[in-house]
Amino acid sequence: MSDAIQRKSPFSALKHPNFRLFWTGRAVSLIGSWVQRASQSWLVLQMTDSPLKLGLVNAARFLPVIFLSLFAGVLCDRISKKKVILFTQTGLMLQALILSVLVFTNTVQYWHILLLSIMDGICTAFDNPARQSMISDTVPRDDVLNAISLNSAIVNGARIIGPAIGGFAMDVFGAALAFFINAISFLFVIVALLMMKLPAKLSSVKKKGTMSEIKEGLQYALKTPTIRTVLGMVSFTSMFALNLSVLVPVFAAQVLNMSATGYGLLMSFMGAGAVLGAFSLASMSHRGPQTMLIYIGAAAVCILEMTMILPHTFASAAMVMFFIGLMQITYSATCNSTLQLTAPDHLRGRVMSLYSMLNGGVTPFGNTIAGAVTEFGGAGVGFFFCGFMGLCSTAFLFNQHRRHSRVEDQKLGF
Repeated sequence: MSDAIQRKSPFSALKHPNFRLFWTGRAVSLIGSWVQRASQSWLVLQMTDSPLKLGLVNAARFLPVIFLSLFAGVLCDRISKKKVILFTQTGLMLQALILSVLVFTNTVQYWHILLLSIMDGICTAFDNPARQSMISDTVPRDDVLNAISLNSAIVNGARIIGPAIGGFAMDVFGAALAFFINAISFLFVIVALLMMKLPAKLSSVKKKGTMSEIKEGLQYALKTPTIRTVLGMVSFTSMFALNLSVLVPVFAAQVLNMSATGYGLLMSFMGAGAVLGAFSLASMSHRGPQTMLIYIGAAAVCILEMTMILPHTFASAAMVMFFIGLMQITYSATCNSTLQLTAPDHLRGRVMSLYSMLNGGVTPFGNTIAGAVTEFGGAGVGFFFCGFMGLCSTAFLFNQHRRHSRVEDQKLGF
């Protein structure tokens, strides 16, 4: 088959109506989510002046993911993913609305934000595996990588726009408006979901008890080398390298002496790099997932983070953040598509729940560690520590991957 036949448009997944609806609704909603994420981090830092307490807020958001993701995976393999997402998006909308009211009435306290972060985490624990695995239901198999890349593009396009809007709203109008913008944005994805017409996919596999189905998913992941390796990378990289929601606001405030608008701009540069990476992956989607991009992307993110210990101006820090965003999406989108294309239909929800659990569930520990190191050593030391630990983990897992590949080659007689 010629390369001309194999090559597709970087937007080929958008020709499918269900994905187009899902993609456009999510695009608006994600902007609101990044408005809130950036504004909440800055608000907590203003209220407490403590990187450690900021780390605890981010940890509270991800703690429910640890305990609920596996049950969420079973639920996603049993019932309509669309129904699960409608429920979770409504819950997230209410969470943002409550926070907006508390800030507007000037009654918000630190413990309110902690509790609402836990509510956010409960919804996210069910939302992530349902949303990730539903992408495969909206497009044919040969467009899955393209759809995931385009989904990553809007996630990170929102990271460009959202923090900039959030920082501006915080400086000019206050945090209440930022959180209200997020609450309203969920209406777009809810309407899009209601308009989607997905075919009913009834599993031919006989349903078992919940714990038996969780065990089945775990056993499959452990026995499948590709999935086991990718999930290992996800867990260590998320633990150490992806603590940017703690590190960046502290760096902006303490090192660059910037306001919320400046912090939002730094996050926007990272989002711009990620968008470029996502569209680059989308344009190469006809080649399928390239496993080496997982290790290259993760190692590059870690090395770039380590450079943040050096003296920086806003311009140099923004450039580093741009390339962090580009390499992070290269890593994460390749992980996601590899898992989705490897897992069978009846186990995809459980596999993606493991991905969500490890991608977000270890974040409480990573955020707490990053917050503690940053509190005592400063933002530059926090960046260097997280990057160094992530790089060591990536090197270890890459070595394990090479050893496994050599064993497989020997079995095949190469």
